Amino acid sequence: MNRYEGKPFLRLLECYVLAAIDQLDAGQSEALKNMEPKLAAVYNTSGTWVEIVRDQMDFPESLPKKIREIWESNLVKLRANGVSIDPNEFAMAFIDQNFPETAA
Repeated sequence: MNRYEGKPFLRLLECYVLAAIDQLDAGQSEALKNMEPKLAAVYNTSGTWVEIVRDQMDFPESLPKKIREIWESNLVKLRANGVSIDPNEFAMAFIDQNFPETAA
């Protein structure tokens, strides 16, 4: 089964994490920016896609900084052991661990 089947908001959450750790690629960033009017209509709100995700999840404004701190801490630990981490895998794991109701 596709991870996102029936859960379109899940990918937005992962992109939120990727943006927080400065790992959202330019193409995805542009696509999300272009989706802002549609997202605003769907969620009956306004703002950037990041603001819409934050508001829908009731995230504090400080969350991106905390996500970035976790990412950087993991990078240091893994690099010390000669292991690399894929940003997309980190984003998926972060959402799965912290917001399991959205990934289920």
